[in-house]
Amino acid sequence: MRQLLDAANRRDIAGVMALYAADAVAVSPVFGEVKGRARIAATWQTLFSTFADLVVTISDMLVDADRIAVLSAIQTTDRLGWFGLPATGGPISYRLVLLLTVADGVIVRDERIYDSTAVIERLEKARLDKELRTAAEVQRTLLPRTAHVNAFSESVGDSLPCRAIGGDFFEFVALPSGDVAIAMGDVAGKGPAAALLAALLQGMISTEAPAGGTPAAILSRMNQRLAARGLESRFATFVYGVLSSDGRLIYSIAGHNPPVLLSRGGSVRLTTGGPILGAFSDAIFEEETQFLQDGDTIVMFTDGVTEARDASDDEFGDDRLTTCLHTERALAPAALLQRVLTTVAGFCRGAEQRDDITVTITRFCRSGGSV
Repeated sequence: MRQLLDAANRRDIAGVMALYAADAVAVSPVFGEVKGRARIAATWQTLFSTFADLVVTISDMLVDADRIAVLSAIQTTDRLGWFGLPATGGPISYRLVLLLTVADGVIVRDERIYDSTAVIERLEKARLDKELRTAAEVQRTLLPRTAHVNAFSESVGDSLPCRAIGGDFFEFVALPSGDVAIAMGDVAGKGPAAALLAALLQGMISTEAPAGGTPAAILSRMNQRLAARGLESRFATFVYGVLSSDGRLIYSIAGHNPPVLLSRGGSVRLTTGGPILGAFSDAIFEEETQFLQDGDTIVMFTDGVTEARDASDDEFGDDRLTTCLHTERALAPAALLQRVLTTVAGFCRGAEQRDDITVTITRFCRSGGSV
């Protein structure tokens, strides 16, 4: 057996086949049953060709008269696919049991039993991980530029999913009127389903915003379209505001965390709106108008910020966020955004991120340029 595995690890077909009888039989879930040294040699050659870096190691060996049971492990790189699944391109390992019958010092029967259930699960997980990485790249391309600047405002944003892909999103939309629209959404749940619904809503707002209408009317249309799809237990919070060159901000909220409006005199929470999107087709949304002064800042965020927890399960909370914003309000928008994210990360001290974290900062600059 040690000669067999030594020859196999050297890819020495002649050395392997010297240990088989001329009329030996080999049985495998991959190759089926084959008879004769030449056909068995072909199975080994296929194995070596498919997995050029294959290594077999023995963990245990049991001998009973002319029967040998070998518990072994195989390590290789999945370049061409295995067990009918697409190749992952990554390293894989699985257990292999060899049941051999020996006569006159050579193998007359070779039966191979793969730990196929476990390896298929690992291969499937590797494939899904690869697909999720691809989905994450697509989702990143769907997010807007992380900065948007026009003659009277500067906006920046960032979104940190807790998994490969997330259910948070934000948008900065330059409207035909010259105004700028700021939108943020947070879909209930996590993972691929939430990400798909987030992409749907992002597409909706990209279409609805340039078409015109008040924030309340746009939220109402989006809510009706989402409710009509009948997506059970799939809802979203949303906030949508339109900022004009004269400092007028009109906004409406659909069950979302109230944004913070920072000014030199303090801060207010923007709370006007209605229920979450998708829950009630006949929901009514209200809107409010605020007039911003030069240097005023709108901070939108998802509940992943305020509900972030540290290792002791303490919540970051609204108070810590408000303190951070007031303390650092003089920073430029990009610097303020990073300070918020850094403060949340510092509070969590490496604890697992349980929810997506998304923040946008929009500063009104009546005179143009960054304030």
